[in-house]
Amino acid sequence: MPEQKPTDAILQVEVWSDVVCPWCYIGKRNLQRAMEQQVGPVRIVHRAFQLDPGARSEGRRTVDVLVEKYRVDRQQAEQMMNRVSDVAANVGLTYHLEQTTSGNTLDAHRLVLWAQEQGSGQELLEVLYSAYFTEGAPIFATSDLLALVQRAGLDNEAATLTLAGSAYRQQVHLDQQAAARLGATGVPFFLFDGRIAIAGAQPEAVLAEALLQARQDR
Repeated sequence: MPEQKPTDAILQVEVWSDVVCPWCYIGKRNLQRAMEQQVGPVRIVHRAFQLDPGARSEGRRTVDVLVEKYRVDRQQAEQMMNRVSDVAANVGLTYHLEQTTSGNTLDAHRLVLWAQEQGSGQELLEVLYSAYFTEGAPIFATSDLLALVQRAGLDNEAATLTLAGSAYRQQVHLDQQAAARLGATGVPFFLFDGRIAIAGAQPEAVLAEALLQARQDR
């Protein structure tokens, strides 16, 4: 008989994402569903990826940013957002992209990395995604972020101290560098067991197959 592969060993999945990337929330949901099909524990590790590290937290409407970035008219930009919203709806997510604004995501990433050390990174990331994409809430100012930390049930005082200092700034930079070394030019970007890389908000079936392959190939 062939040797049975152990299923109790933790399989690590690193996910590079940005908190204002609509495809990343879709990818997160698809990965969660893929994990439900698998046997054995999985640890998801958030890796920071800023799509626009130089963005200013000025509260511009996302639709206006898209018009400028892709050199399209407002109607075309709205159609782009509607297409993404339709994909999100197919995986059970409700998007209101027309309500979202742009801003710098450095502090949001710092907080997710901080929460990750407390064992609650994915929980805070879920709260950030839901607030931003479903409610159209801003997630850039310290006050915005601390309100969401409280919603996630995390230590508000510790989060305040984290944002007041320079903690995790270097980690955000290192995560970005690691993505570049792996050839990731966009997000979401998944790395299964440090060996199998998949780019984009792939369907649940593709991610489930990657999980299975990563466990079997050990």
